[in-house]
Amino acid sequence: MTEWTLAQQQPEEELAKLHHFSVKKQQDGEKIEFVITVYEFAKPKEPHLSFFAKTDKQTNQKTAPYTPCGWGTTLEKALQECVAVIGKFPYETDY
Repeated sequence: MTEWTLAQQQPEEELAKLHHFSVKKQQDGEKIEFVITVYEFAKPKEPHLSFFAKTDKQTNQKTAPYTPCGWGTTLEKALQECVAVIGKFPYETDY
């Protein structure tokens, strides 16, 4: 446990350290940048869900809009899951 986690006084505060990443999805000859924020929770309610990653934009906007995300016990696992989901659905710019 690192010192920053001691700043959380109440469980409902859900204190988290943020990590930012960027990945470019290759689609139709274009590169679409997704910014991923990974939340590292100080004291998660569920220990196996210590890290949560989500993107700054949605995919599959025309059919069923979805914000790619991922959970994990490590930062790497949550980030990998999120990146994998980005690749599963198209990014649709025309509404």
